[in-house]
Amino acid sequence: METSTQSQPRAAELLDAVGPAFSRLRRTQALSVEQQVSRKDMTRTLVLNLVQDGPEHEGQEITVGVVGERLAVDPSVASRMVTDCIGAGYLVRAASQRDGRRTILQLTPEGEEMLVRFRSHQRSAFERITQSWPEEDRLEFARLLIKYVDSIGELQHEAADPS
Repeated sequence: METSTQSQPRAAELLDAVGPAFSRLRRTQALSVEQQVSRKDMTRTLVLNLVQDGPEHEGQEITVGVVGERLAVDPSVASRMVTDCIGAGYLVRAASQRDGRRTILQLTPEGEEMLVRFRSHQRSAFERITQSWPEEDRLEFARLLIKYVDSIGELQHEAADPS
């Protein structure tokens, strides 16, 4: 029978391994599991997902500046990323309905289709990577991963709105 002192080091080791696991995940995300996804398309989907996700709070519109803030990149990097998506036909610039001087970003039908294709690829990759897992483990991992990401979003929202 395992004692609590034996389980504590194991829990600590497991939790300490999370950071390196995230680093390995980040390094391998562009690698192909089945079909190759280009690094350019990986970057494009970051921008397209942000535009599709829409505003984080009332009154916010999706601009190049918002893309830069959410991706934690320099404004010039965000501008180049957005320009690339526009050039590929995935985004268009439009006038803000709130402030005609501001330019907002909108997905095109091609951008929507790109996201559908990419999400299908992501699901296929997840299913292939976890194919040897019991179904309940696969679904529990998916549920917990989504919960984890949602919790990050909640913390970021709290930090942005300390009231």
